[in-house]
Amino acid sequence: MDAEKIKKAVSLFLEGIGEDPGRPGLRETPERVARMCEEIFSGLKTPSEGLLKPIEGESHDEMVLLKDIPFYSVCEHHLLPFIGRAHIAYIPEGRIVGLSELAKALEHFANRPQVQERLTSQLADLIMERVRPKGAMVIIDAEHLCMNMRGIKKPGSRTVTSAVRGIFRSRATTREEMLSLVGRRD
Repeated sequence: MDAEKIKKAVSLFLEGIGEDPGRPGLRETPERVARMCEEIFSGLKTPSEGLLKPIEGESHDEMVLLKDIPFYSVCEHHLLPFIGRAHIAYIPEGRIVGLSELAKALEHFANRPQVQERLTSQLADLIMERVRPKGAMVIIDAEHLCMNMRGIKKPGSRTVTSAVRGIFRSRATTREEMLSLVGRRD
């Protein structure tokens, strides 16, 4: 990441909206934004090769569901956040991964300029590629600040996307089981 370019861009942006980047409250804003970018866009510099490594010597063949995983990302169209929860399920073909690995994979793809549809598919595709399960299903439910703060201005509206792979696509009962488990609040 090029912190100097980010700082220059933020200063120009502030000037462009009619602000004085030299005033006390804004003087350090370019530096703060550069540090923020390093953090919230870390998925751009982190390789995905190390994600979702199967646990040696462990096996399972029934559904694994990690639900209500909080995340945030930045909409690549308006550079405003979208914030929500993800539900990730897969049915192992013997091989399993650590539960935190699923959350790390979500964070990896969310920490870059993104669209929710792509984020959902990238996660399901990575699970299918690395874990090689019978199937995977990802549901993401998020609120987009670009819908809340600008344009249509509809706060509280949520976008739900899903990616359905393998047995979740071909077997309705498996898909329905996952959906019923996501809907439960116990």
